Amino acid sequence: MPKINNSNLSTKISNFYHTKAFAYNIIRLKMTSFKIPYGKEEISFEMPSEFNVTVAKINSVSPIANIAESAKNALLNPINSKRLTELIKNDDSVCIIVTDITRASPDKEILPHLIEQILEKTNSKKLTLLIASGLHREMSNAEKIEKYGEEIASNFQIINHDATNQENLISLGTTKNGTPIKISKIAYESDFLISIGVVEPHQYAGYSGGYKTLAIGVASDETISKTHSRMFIEHQKTRIGNIDGNIFNEDIIEIGKKVGLDFIVNVILDDKKNIVDIKAGEPLATYKTLVSTAKKISETTISKSFDVAVCGIGFPKDTNLYQTSRAASYLFYLPTKVVKNGGYIIIPATCDEGAGQGIGEQRFFDMLKNKSLEQILNHKNDFKAGEQRAFMMANVLKHCNVIIVGSKEPQIVKDAKMIPTSTMNKAFEIVQNDLGKNLDVILIPNAMMTLPIIK
Repeated sequence: MPKINNSNLSTKISNFYHTKAFAYNIIRLKMTSFKIPYGKEEISFEMPSEFNVTVAKINSVSPIANIAESAKNALLNPINSKRLTELIKNDDSVCIIVTDITRASPDKEILPHLIEQILEKTNSKKLTLLIASGLHREMSNAEKIEKYGEEIASNFQIINHDATNQENLISLGTTKNGTPIKISKIAYESDFLISIGVVEPHQYAGYSGGYKTLAIGVASDETISKTHSRMFIEHQKTRIGNIDGNIFNEDIIEIGKKVGLDFIVNVILDDKKNIVDIKAGEPLATYKTLVSTAKKISETTISKSFDVAVCGIGFPKDTNLYQTSRAASYLFYLPTKVVKNGGYIIIPATCDEGAGQGIGEQRFFDMLKNKSLEQILNHKNDFKAGEQRAFMMANVLKHCNVIIVGSKEPQIVKDAKMIPTSTMNKAFEIVQNDLGKNLDVILIPNAMMTLPIIK
């Protein structure tokens, strides 16, 4: 078991969140033993008995029993679109934009069925898989096999997108909001363009998926930086869970249409990363259909703010601090803050790659490490992509304390103005020494997918 796991525990409620109580999604517990994701495993821990614990979980939906059948059905019955075999012309060059290792999208489950249809109209040499890495690091060959499957990794061209290589980018003007549309030539110059993605809560887009895999994932540094500038992230409609009037979302749609995204295959996952819905078709109609379903799954009602939030993430999001910090900012930027001012957000995360190895992730860390919170919040110039997350976290940290438990790089956590601890017990000790014994605590087993809304 990971070091974070307290060895003296017996997990009294190892399957507590499978009970009928979760038909209501919120349950108040007097129990003290819990388990939540940590890396590719789970951790068990005990809450102090004085804590008044509320558990918030996504709405329960049965996972798809036969993924292959459902994927084929989605492709044969696309939304607002003809079938791929009717859209793709003989010998067209086809590009599939796939998600990278930081995303839980089950590309390995989707690609065989998608490629099967594509190869009815064109040959394998004219098919390219382009990784939507944005400003993340490149994926290794081993990660490509893990993410896309050995057969596909061995038989098709898979290219890591590079947002800084100007030779591989093409400029297509600007959006109505002034964002430069500079995108991968591979994507733009293909005869037919497809993207894969997962529809789940997102800090800026409201919900991810749809055009975002293209518009951010294979865009230039300049495009990503502009869409993540203060103009966008401070707009009142640019909020997690909201797509209406969201100028970030509007921009990525405009970019996607300009580039010419023809078709998408998107999924919704449950808290165990099982596929619960899969749809394919015209990008916008398919995306909106899935967002409507995702909102019903992710959004749940709570009645008050809490002293402490305990957030589960797990792989792949807890691989680095950049991605891990999203759990804190997701809670903070909901319509009403879930954690009280001066409260604590506790996140178990391995952070195997430290702050993150990509350009954007290093910018995030450098800003948090080298500037005070006030300097970050008063930063006058537009952010470079990645720095916006430092700004978001500076605002969180001005109001709340963030504890990262079990990080393999505790000094990086400390340098980023968060609190590293080795165990959950030590985290609870810090909290109680500061706030007292009797505290209201919300436990969110899957914090990246659950939106607890105060009403």
